[in-house]
Amino acid sequence: MNDTASATRAANDRICINTIRTLAMDAIEQAGSGHPGAPMGLATAAYVLFTRFLRHNPRNPHWPDRDRFVLSGGHASMLLYSLLHLCGYDLELGDLKAFRQWGSKTPGHPERGVTPGVETTTGPLGQGFANAVGLAMAERHLAARFNRPGGEVVDHYTYVMCGDGDMMEGISSEAASLAGHLGLGRLICIYDDNGITIEGSTAITFTESVAQRFQAYHWQVLAVEDGNDVAAIEAALREAREDAARPTLILLRTQIAYGSPGKQGSAEAHGAPLGREEVRRTKEFLGCPPDAEFCVPDPALATFRGCLERGRQAEGQWQQRVELLRRSHPEVAQEWLAALEGQAGPDWEKALPVFAPGGKPLATRAASGQVLNALAPALPTLLGGSADLAPSNNTFLKGLPEFQKACYAGRNIRFGVREHAMGAILSGLALHGGLRPYGGTFLVFADYMRPAIRLAALMELPVIYVFTHDSIAVGEDGPTHQPVEHLASLRSIPGLVVIRPADANETAEAWRQALRSQDRPVALVLTRQNLPVLDRAQMGPAEGLARGAYVLADTPSLPDLILIASGSEVHLALAAREELQRDGAAVRVVSMPSWELFDAMPAAYREAVLPEAVTRRVVIEAGIGMGWERYAGARGAVIGLERFGASAPGAVVQKALGFTTENVVRQARIVLGA
Repeated sequence: MNDTASATRAANDRICINTIRTLAMDAIEQAGSGHPGAPMGLATAAYVLFTRFLRHNPRNPHWPDRDRFVLSGGHASMLLYSLLHLCGYDLELGDLKAFRQWGSKTPGHPERGVTPGVETTTGPLGQGFANAVGLAMAERHLAARFNRPGGEVVDHYTYVMCGDGDMMEGISSEAASLAGHLGLGRLICIYDDNGITIEGSTAITFTESVAQRFQAYHWQVLAVEDGNDVAAIEAALREAREDAARPTLILLRTQIAYGSPGKQGSAEAHGAPLGREEVRRTKEFLGCPPDAEFCVPDPALATFRGCLERGRQAEGQWQQRVELLRRSHPEVAQEWLAALEGQAGPDWEKALPVFAPGGKPLATRAASGQVLNALAPALPTLLGGSADLAPSNNTFLKGLPEFQKACYAGRNIRFGVREHAMGAILSGLALHGGLRPYGGTFLVFADYMRPAIRLAALMELPVIYVFTHDSIAVGEDGPTHQPVEHLASLRSIPGLVVIRPADANETAEAWRQALRSQDRPVALVLTRQNLPVLDRAQMGPAEGLARGAYVLADTPSLPDLILIASGSEVHLALAAREELQRDGAAVRVVSMPSWELFDAMPAAYREAVLPEAVTRRVVIEAGIGMGWERYAGARGAVIGLERFGASAPGAVVQKALGFTTENVVRQARIVLGA
């Protein structure tokens, strides 16, 4: 390229980059809130990435083999919205003007399903970084399973932009450590190393060497000293793509709010509009029309809209590879397409085991393991693992390989002791498409995962969480490992379905419901202790679990009392019923494994299970009683826990804290006499 052409290209680059900056400034100014600093500092890197590297088709944001882009620092959302509009996604200038307004396509932080081109909901720092690790793992797994010579139908990169806040959060350390161990060479992270957080310079809290930290994680680490150096950024991205054996971190030294005469490099630009006069001064400095708002120069639009043709061509070439795979390996192509469409296959439900009563008692965690292994051959998209607790959670798929650097086709994932990262990585696996991920740990450690679970529910992702050791019956490990408030905490998350089965057959039904769910996450809550397999000959069938609650044992006429329980406490309710009936009371037992499923039932069904006319009710669950009052009613009682557990054999703890047949009978008699 001669000097004239080089100068012309550099001038066009500046116009494009500054257009990103001015659109971000204007939208934030109009909204009266937002974060202008990061979009202004990252504009150059984002421009280079989106126009020269990112393989995407704005006309088809869901093209399966697109590169994935994650903005982990979701507060910089106007950076992404500006890019999406300029590149030709279905995001108009009017949408940018409606930034942060009710019902707009441009919410304050990126939300999957709201804005075309947004891959994942981000904002809570570090979550997007771990989502990106999951996306990169999904790409490697599907590529290993389905690619054939000439028919490489899964062949893309995952790019993530993050900042100092992401790097401070522990989840990024957990996820980066696993990504390096797995050698995810298709994962490239651009780190906005601007040295500023809300409170000021990172020097007040964050003086570690991020480069050395990531080198220790087995990442390739590259540095770009000037965040506005187009050539250096381009060179770094090319070098990153050449290392197939390691993920890459690009330390990009930027200046927050670049171009703002009064606020560049200042924490003041992090989370507040620059102010109209400062915006005007910044536009003058950048060489943009100072009084023009939402200005998109024709040369900039022409450059960005080049993504449309490149995307069309890239998808067309991919379609040719798909066709080659169809011709050369039709069965592989059919399986791959079925996976992409979320088709589970016709026979997986037939693989669900049925457990016979009368044998040895079986913990629901053990029953879950048997169900999972029975399903695995019929559900090739099912993969997952545990946060270093597979032998306890029963989450290992026997006879199948592990997902490791040398075997990305493996379906057993070793997450290590990284519950928080596991939760967000599961979301990334689900976001990618083509997979049904699950992950296990003890219920008490659901707290470590809660932010990731919450975002999965917000995004309506079909992730399955396997939570075992569900109550004080854990026993000797003591109150640190005995969940008390966790069921209530999980049930409080909108969109999350919590299922606590009472025996092995309810556990099989719980898996059926979890796998049928396509638009919300499901938490399976399972026992450590053994439970009898209920004899359904004289009881309600386990299929009643699909309705959230069902009559397990009944009376010929309207009952005097209803005992309601979930999980292991259902057995207490059944034992108490026998004794109460000897007193002459007519007692119904309702198994209620899932509030969410029950509340979604028609009113007539809910009335049939819990008639309003029967006001004497007793609820039994080994957790805090919060929320159960809606089912117990004003004249009922809740046998729960309002304290932590204790270290002793599980049966001893249960007896000491009132989870005995005798106490249930005692409380029931009080209610009956009220």
